[in-house]
Amino acid sequence: MNLKPSASPPLRPIYRALLHEFGPQHWWPGRTRLEICVGAILTQNTAWTNVERAIQNLRKARALNLPVLHSATLPQLAAWIRPAGYFNVKARRLRAFTTLVVGEFGGKLEKLLALPATQLRATLLAVKGIGPETADSIVLYAAERPVFVVDAYTRRFLHRHGWISAKATYDEIAALFTAQLPCNVTMFNEYHALIVALGKNFCRPRPLCEKCPLRRWLKD
Repeated sequence: MNLKPSASPPLRPIYRALLHEFGPQHWWPGRTRLEICVGAILTQNTAWTNVERAIQNLRKARALNLPVLHSATLPQLAAWIRPAGYFNVKARRLRAFTTLVVGEFGGKLEKLLALPATQLRATLLAVKGIGPETADSIVLYAAERPVFVVDAYTRRFLHRHGWISAKATYDEIAALFTAQLPCNVTMFNEYHALIVALGKNFCRPRPLCEKCPLRRWLKD
């Protein structure tokens, strides 16, 4: 284990402090379940503002539907999603995802998302290029199942406060939240979004600790 159990984070008070600071976040900003899945894949290693530009390109091309995404050539996919960065790699990942839906679920995204959460996560993780964060984002936001999404912001604030070691794994960090919090889609959704707000506004690479809503838990 790479956690520090003697200094377990007070996750419920942290949630209340973040909610008081930022208010409800209304995340994930996707119009359809497919758009959420596409956004989860595109947001790897890039800022959400870049993903929004790529999504807008797909909207303009009327490509935010499974038949068009799956039938488009890889160069065409890459051109549409270019603003998201790593566009050739992400085009192949999108194609792997649409191939899963078309090949194993008859082109019906709802059939994939209807799988039990554990099976859905395992099925997504078997797709080349989809890791735990992307899979859990799809499970939580598109399938609306209670899993906790861990991202770089989560790891950063927990490590800075001394609640995890630098070697803590994704699943170990997720287990901290699922062990302490109600198994609730709404809370997991909101908590993840609030951590993103924390990371963008205070817990930056160069942190603004003196103004941070979590400053009371910083060690001297």
